[in-house]
Amino acid sequence: MTNVTIFGKGNMGSAIGGIFAAGGASVQQIDNETPTTTIQGDIVVLAVPYPALREIVGAYGDQLAGKTVVDITNPLDFETFDSLVVDADSSAAAELAAALPQSAVLKAFNTNFAATLASKQVGPNATTVLVAGDDAAAKQAFVAAVTAGGVQATDAGSLRRARELEAIGFLQLTLAAGEKISWTGGFGIVA
Repeated sequence: MTNVTIFGKGNMGSAIGGIFAAGGASVQQIDNETPTTTIQGDIVVLAVPYPALREIVGAYGDQLAGKTVVDITNPLDFETFDSLVVDADSSAAAELAAALPQSAVLKAFNTNFAATLASKQVGPNATTVLVAGDDAAAKQAFVAAVTAGGVQATDAGSLRRARELEAIGFLQLTLAAGEKISWTGGFGIVA
């Protein structure tokens, strides 16, 4: 059985937890109200805003060594809603990987809305989770766990592709915030 720990109990954390649980995984959820605890998951999903990554690394970095850590953040400037706040040749996931050198960092879920993860549909299409990372075994285990939960997954390449995934996530968020697409919509992949 796959053991998953999710930091965050908001819309995204709950929807992601539902996918893993539907696939038979044991799911532990942690939030700010949870006292410091032992991370039980082999896969750890950081379903938190980008600024919270540094705090989690500081508090749990030792426990994250040897685990697959999934970054779902879109590091955008929430004041202007007009740009990403990481260097143009970097990504939130790359920063996280540098801070957690003993973890297998993946980028995933940042191009999905909570509603499309919960319904497992984007319009008439199945929800597809795009996954980027450098550790093939970690990606394979992650993909197996999310597809067991009823969504599709596509390997988007190395962790270097996280920058493009964050740009897609940023675009999708700005379109939804501008009411050009709904929060139950988004981008779908048709093979």
